[in-house]
Amino acid sequence: MKKHHALQLYDYHVWANNKFFERLKELPQDIYDREIQSVFSSIAETLVHIYMTDTIWLGVMRENSMDEIQASIIEAQEKTKNRELEKMEVLFADLSKKYQDFFHNEGDLDKEICPEHPQFGRLETHLSELVQHVVNHGTYHRGNLTAMIRQQGYSSVPTDYVFYLYEINSAE
Repeated sequence: MKKHHALQLYDYHVWANNKFFERLKELPQDIYDREIQSVFSSIAETLVHIYMTDTIWLGVMRENSMDEIQASIIEAQEKTKNRELEKMEVLFADLSKKYQDFFHNEGDLDKEICPEHPQFGRLETHLSELVQHVVNHGTYHRGNLTAMIRQQGYSSVPTDYVFYLYEINSAE
């Protein structure tokens, strides 16, 4: 049976994040926390933002209450306080496992879901569209990371979706 497209997109999201962790570990350690003029003040802050946002959206997909989502934000803020690269890599891996478990247990990625936001109101959408949002958000900020790495004089890593497709197709 063919994998649901939303699952493949999420696998791409994890693959692309891992490519960045691999690249960042190859670079001088000081570029990770160095303050620069960009969308975020550092590469570390960008990774924290991606992690925090992915945490929030998992709660939304699980149809958690706003109180539960707020509690997950506070917990994620505590976990990301020191922002060390290796710790962030572990946090991302743990969070992707939670997503995978959720997807496995959910079964219907095309089901309707209606999250309520205190400012934006009710959204009628599908679970697969929220997965697409998480992936798009990550892709946008990986573009920021690429710019931040280049701004500091180093090459980044290609994480276009097509490169992911080539890699998984060559592994089959």
